[in-house]
Amino acid sequence: MRMLGKLWRDNKSLVAFLFLMVLFRSAVADWNVVPSGSMLPTIREGDRIFVDKMAYDLRVPLTHIAIAHLHDPQRGDIVTIDSSAAHELIVKRLIGLPGDSVAMRENVLYVNGVRADYQPLKFKPLPGDASSPGDYLTERFDGIAHIVRLAPQAPSPRDSFGPVIVPPGEYLMLGDNRDDSADSRYFGFFSRKELMGRTRRVAYSLDPDHYYAPRFERFGARLDSSASAVASR
Repeated sequence: MRMLGKLWRDNKSLVAFLFLMVLFRSAVADWNVVPSGSMLPTIREGDRIFVDKMAYDLRVPLTHIAIAHLHDPQRGDIVTIDSSAAHELIVKRLIGLPGDSVAMRENVLYVNGVRADYQPLKFKPLPGDASSPGDYLTERFDGIAHIVRLAPQAPSPRDSFGPVIVPPGEYLMLGDNRDDSADSRYFGFFSRKELMGRTRRVAYSLDPDHYYAPRFERFGARLDSSASAVASR
């Protein structure tokens, strides 16, 4: 017991700091590793994204219990989702809000009956493009724009669906890498309590194809910055 007491006295500041850090990461802000390419080209494999845990709700730390709703999720948000259907934390783009009618025809989106606009985009090839070439397009609808990746040589079997009506309190999510993303087309709608936070920036990035070398050009990079530049032209 004396040894335990001494350990506590010697390390209580460290223990208190670690405890507060856990609470902070649970309820205020966090960073998450992105291991897959389902959000290419917006988020790269190996990116560590900064997540605003208070973007939508104030929660009891270490739980999904919301104390207060702060802001409503918006179409186009990039959201981290603690998915009960996927059994893991995933990151996708919010496409359908509660009450929306959403359909897709051969990777062309229709939201509330309005067809999204697509423009081909010259984009620097990504490492995976050598084995599976991708086409990059700017997708615009409802006043927002972002870049999506299509794989014409390996189209998704679910590149068409709907129309479906998004139920109250739920959201329809898609990955930007449309032909290689497990999203609402596979897992269904996501409830608000599953939305853990919103991400807008990369915290830092390590390249898994080159011995996890730092990709300094992505440190602090703003997501969707390329699409915003294209949209403003």
